[in-house]
Amino acid sequence: MRKITSILLALVVLFAVICILPGCKKDAVKVLRLAEIHKDDYSTTLGAKAMAAYVEEKSNGTIKIEVYNNGVLGGEKETVEQTQAGDIHFVRVGVNLLSPMNPLMNALAMPYLFRDREHMFKVLDGPIGQEFAESLQQQGLLGLCWMDPGFRNFYNSQKEIKSPADLVGLKIRVQETPLMMNLVSLLGGQPTPMALPEVYTGIQNGVIHGAENNWPSYITTSHYEVAKFFTDSAHVASPEMILINMATWNSFTDEEKQIIKDGAIEGARVQRALWLEHEARDEAAAKAAGSTITYLTSEQRQLFVNALAPLYQQPAYADFASIIQRVRDVQ
Repeated sequence: MRKITSILLALVVLFAVICILPGCKKDAVKVLRLAEIHKDDYSTTLGAKAMAAYVEEKSNGTIKIEVYNNGVLGGEKETVEQTQAGDIHFVRVGVNLLSPMNPLMNALAMPYLFRDREHMFKVLDGPIGQEFAESLQQQGLLGLCWMDPGFRNFYNSQKEIKSPADLVGLKIRVQETPLMMNLVSLLGGQPTPMALPEVYTGIQNGVIHGAENNWPSYITTSHYEVAKFFTDSAHVASPEMILINMATWNSFTDEEKQIIKDGAIEGARVQRALWLEHEARDEAAAKAAGSTITYLTSEQRQLFVNALAPLYQQPAYADFASIIQRVRDVQ
């Protein structure tokens, strides 16, 4: 009797293990994790949560996406690696940080590539954007949607920046990618790779003089408290994607894939609308806090464009000439 009981118990455990695997039974709940570094009220976090709500509703509760924001699963670099490994199912990340595994991603992060926000989304929501979203499959990832990254701008604790000459000698925090380091060097600054959570104290203690980022990040990180000089340089837009682990993606039925894809698009729609609101709100907040905001004239902006033009000729980026031309041809 004891032997029969042991066999039955083993079968029950085996059945339980099998049934947590994707596709075990139609009504099995699949719980997935999405990594996000930003705070609760940040637009990308809210977009991810909108995606999760959509997917849960349309799947009748059989697919649940849990959004882990505030960087609780790690920084962007770490969570991309975890998503590749399948430890995390989704991650939201900008193309800059994907370039080490797929150099083609640098093409979308080149300075002054997009004429404006409208042009950017015509590119990203069209065939070119689809090609980029699918280009990471060999690295075990698939792009599901494009989110608004805003345009990145310089800010520092020392002085107004009205031309590249004003950046000479300033230590500027950059993301740890060759492209961003080359960009700041060409402008005369000293690029200093540093994790985002370390930037505030870095500026406060004089380890660095400033950084470059978008309006919402300038406010939500409280960098405006230690770097009062903000220049609306809009030198780079680094488009952001929600990526899914390919093995996870392939575990779904065609119907489930469509729900997840539609959910990601809904999340991006929510995020893009919120981004515009947050950008305007945070620009006003910076002014109210006493930041010195420098808006470049067209002539001043052209000085930055000219200074960064040689970047397009560097061997590491010259191979992007055809795709860059396609981007610029989009009307």
